[in-house]
Amino acid sequence: MERIVERGFLYDFYGELLTEHQRRIYEDAVFGDLSPSEIAEEQGISRQGVHDLIRRCDRILGDYEAKLHLVAKFLAIRDMAQEAERLAGECLRTGDMARVEEIRRIAGRITGAL
Repeated sequence: MERIVERGFLYDFYGELLTEHQRRIYEDAVFGDLSPSEIAEEQGISRQGVHDLIRRCDRILGDYEAKLHLVAKFLAIRDMAQEAERLAGECLRTGDMARVEEIRRIAGRITGAL
């Protein structure tokens, strides 16, 4: 997974667990595309402090994912739902209802993952 996408998912799932200060700086760096120097000037802290905070936030968010696996579960469920949607479309296009059992199996896996 591309690093920026991974950071986005981690932040979406666990960002609220960061302090307000950490969230503000992380958002500016990752989503606002500001440089550490720009953030440092805006926040009144050193560029090194910004760099360290961003690395710490990446580690914290990664640690949450290592323990809870919410992003991995979400991505697995999303992939299964997309496959079920593809199979349903195939059934509708071709009239072949043989795929219905496969869709039911995928639905069961999704339910089990929740």
